[in-house]
Parts: sequence; structure tokens; C-alpha cells
Amino acid sequence: MLPDYGWLAWTLIILSTYLTGVSKGGFAGGFGTLSVPLMALAIGPIEAAGLLLPLLLVMDVFAVKAWWGHHVATEIRRLLPGMALGVIAGTLLIGTLDENHVRLLLGVVSLLFVVYMILKPSASRPIHALWAWPAGIGVGVTSFLAHAGAPPMNLYLVPRRLSKQAFIATCTLCFAAVNLMKLPPYLWLGEINLTSAWASLALVPVAWAGVKSGLWLQSRVNERLFYRLVILAMAIVGVQLIVKALG
Repeated sequence: MLPDYGWLAWTLIILSTYLTGVSKGGFAGGFGTLSVPLMALAIGPIEAAGLLLPLLLVMDVFAVKAWWGHHVATEIRRLLPGMALGVIAGTLLIGTLDENHVRLLLGVVSLLFVVYMILKPSASRPIHALWAWPAGIGVGVTSFLAHAGAPPMNLYLVPRRLSKQAFIATCTLCFAAVNLMKLPPYLWLGEINLTSAWASLALVPVAWAGVKSGLWLQSRVNERLFYRLVILAMAIVGVQLIVKALG
């Protein structure tokens, strides 16, 4: 049985799912960070995260298949231990937060993402590989709480100066790995239940369409314009979440 959401909630859920698919298909996390904050305007943020995870796993199958072979395996191996620690930390942290705390955290993360995208550091030389550990932990924690692992991932991988294809493929495989890590604790904590699973199943065609659109768009759309739209959307949603959490 599907959740009894209103039209606004379903609209935001469908839009978030599609945009996440587009991001998975060809933009290495762009609009994906927007998904849970956008859903959290209409439903509980923890509920939103639980609904989205099965869809992310489906999207990962499509995206990994499309980008397999272009990834940098060494970078993935460096990030995996930190991501695992981050997921463990997120599992321990989630029980201490109520929905308004999570909304406030999402709002702050959204605005930090905006600041990062505006001030995106361009290192004169690639940063040391040891930074993969703190970056991986950051990816694990933020991804567990809100599927928002793109900022810490980008902070590490952008200065590593990978090619565009290698960057997208490496991000794709890392996010697929961290999503698999999150599945057991999400089930254990009850964030995924029978009702949310039915909603996730109903949204699979939307997720598939989003990934296909992302694969088609990534070589055709103006990347600078795309990320400006991401920044604007994240800023608006971040402010709204903070106001809602404190209201």
C-alpha cells in the first residue's frame, strides 16, 4: 500500500527522484544532494531518506553499468575505509536527532554546499591521497543522514585532477558502494519499511528515466549553467529548511 501523501508531497518526491537520476546518470552528484532536502519540505527527512535509498540502489545499477571501466580503482580503494567509518558514525548519530534537528542539519549542509560550489577550490597541485580518509568519513556521514555525500567527495576528488569521465565514473562507483553499506542499518533502524518500499517500487520508472536523461544530457547541456541552477535551488531549499526547523 502506498503512503497517504498529498499532491505536493508526491510532486516533490517525483521531482527529487527524477533529478537524482539525472545526477546519477551524468553529473556526479549535482542535483542528487538536493533530493532529500527537497522531499523534507513536505515529509519527514528521515522518512524521505528511507524512501530514496532503494531507488538510489536501482539507479546505481544503471549508472555503474554505464560508467564501468572509466573509474580510477585506486581512488575508490582509498575512499572505502573512511566511507565505512562514516556510515557507522551516521548509524550511531541518527538516533539522537529528531526531525527538526535533521531539517536544520540538512539546511546547514545545503548552504555549505552552496558556499563550496561558489568558492570551489582549485588547487595548484593535487592534494595528498591521505585526505581520502577524512573525505571518506564525511561522505559516509552526510550520505547516511541525507544522501548528501557529494560535497566531501568533491572536496577530495576535484583537486585530484581526474578527467571528466574518470571523475564521474569514480563518484558513481563510490556512491554505489556507500549506498550498499547503508542498506543494512537503514533496515535495522526501520527507515525502510513495507510502505516506503511500495513507494520506492512505484518510482523506479521515474528513476530509470532520470538516469537515461542524465546520460543523454551530460554531453549536451552547458555544465556551468547546470551547476548555477543547482546552487540556486540548494540555497532556496536550505533557507526554507532552516526556517521550517526553527519555526
